Amino acid sequence: MLFHRQKVLLGLLSALGGEAAAVDFQKLLFLFCQEEEVQPSYEFVPHRFGCYSFTSVADRRKLEEKGWLETCDKTWRLAKKVSGLPHDLNIRLHRFVKRTAGLRGDDLVRDSYTRYPRTAWRSEIRERLLAGQPEVLKQIESIRPVSHGAGLATIGYEGKSLEAYLNSLLESAVTILCDVRRNPLSRKYGFSKNSLKAAVEAIGVRYEHLPELGIDSEERQELKTQADYDALFDRYEARDLPKQSDAVARIVGWIRDGERVALTCYELHPHQCHRHCVAEAVEQNLGAAFSPQHL
Repeated sequence: MLFHRQKVLLGLLSALGGEAAAVDFQKLLFLFCQEEEVQPSYEFVPHRFGCYSFTSVADRRKLEEKGWLETCDKTWRLAKKVSGLPHDLNIRLHRFVKRTAGLRGDDLVRDSYTRYPRTAWRSEIRERLLAGQPEVLKQIESIRPVSHGAGLATIGYEGKSLEAYLNSLLESAVTILCDVRRNPLSRKYGFSKNSLKAAVEAIGVRYEHLPELGIDSEERQELKTQADYDALFDRYEARDLPKQSDAVARIVGWIRDGERVALTCYELHPHQCHRHCVAEAVEQNLGAAFSPQHL
């Protein structure tokens, strides 16, 4: 059983003749999602060579395990014929491949940077590829998020894709992501500790885990109303948080050293997550000038 996005991935590779260079495929997948889909199958982050989808790479590993793709270092290659795709998807895929047939390698990357400059501000090759287009380089540089210096933010991953989550960190110029989950495991792709650490470090953000600031999962089982959450957080602030002054002091120290720190946990809304209690404890140490931003 394949997800629709995986069918898009396989269908695009099939329309390309069954093989594509890794950088080319990321750019072509991005352009297809942007220009041929109302609801993009994949989201992307600005990366070292431009737009990049962590989810597509995770899907690649799954499709290799299922025998759809061959394992190759620098190329994406089909291992068997793709059939049975929806008719309208096939039409859009082949129309797209025909339209972009002349774009590969540097020309393809340059085209994606020129038309979608938001994907290029973290690129390591933009200066070389756009040496003769100073106006494009200037536009790309203008998109770079402005750092406002040291600060505090909080972010939950509920309802977010990994790419949307990472983009929020980049747009807020976060430099340290501090995971305050007691048990940093998730059934959602990209948010267990090792996966999240690898992803945030790939975009230049440091990962730190302070499990001592978490709440045991047993205490979170019967939370049905905001009153239930409020009662849990009252207990946490009275019983648990005062014992973790060293952990709070570490966060305070990072901010005083000039870092922009984001506290992270699962819940989308901070008032339903203990991270807002941690944020308030940090704010009390730093003063109102460091009031947290909720991403």
